Amino acid sequence: MIQRHQTMVLSEYIKLYELIVPKDNIQRKMNELVNFSFVYDELKDKYYLDNGRNAIDPIKAIKANV
Repeated sequence: MIQRHQTMVLSEYIKLYELIVPKDNIQRKMNELVNFSFVYDELKDKYYLDNGRNAIDPIKAIKANV
């Protein structure tokens, strides 16, 4: 089962991220420039919609591994 995330919260320490990571960091730029919503369309036939454990949001998984 796949669910779309409402907000992207990787950690309770997100405020430190805002303080430490420079505003011109490549990951910040990528997050602003790339619309990752296409991932849901690409993966919708790979997940069961009515049974099974909820999957980790694929966009969250991609962003965590980049």
